[in-house]
Parts: sequence; structure tokens; C-alpha cells
Amino acid sequence: MANRSSGRWYCTMAGHDAGNQYQFTGFAKYFNSYTLQGRKNCVLATYAGIAAIFLFFKLKPKKQKQIAEK
Repeated sequence: MANRSSGRWYCTMAGHDAGNQYQFTGFAKYFNSYTLQGRKNCVLATYAGIAAIFLFFKLKPKKQKQIAEK
């Protein structure tokens, strides 16, 4: 999406200078949708979460069936 500012056209998508345009603090500094680094961190966190859930269920001990003695 292009915006017109002071007679010049520029792209508002995350580009090389997008990080200088916004001042983030706290959590938003590392996870945002405006900078490439922030987008990358969101993707990596999503992949890590999916992998953690997969490993949790894969490595969880299986329930053993109890055999009743007669």
C-alpha cells in the first residue's frame, strides 16, 4: 500500500527502513507486523508452539490397560 507524504511516495509494507519509522517498546518490540524482524519472530514462535504441542503428545506416556485378575 503506497501513501503520499510530503510529495514522495513510499511503501508502508515492512521494508528496510520500516523499523526506524515506528518506536516499539516491550512485547511489541519483538513481535509486531510492521517490521520484517517482528514478523519473523511471530512465525518462529508459532512454529515453536506447534512443535511443542506435537512433542507433548508424542512423548506423553501411553495409558496402559489394566488386566483384571480372575
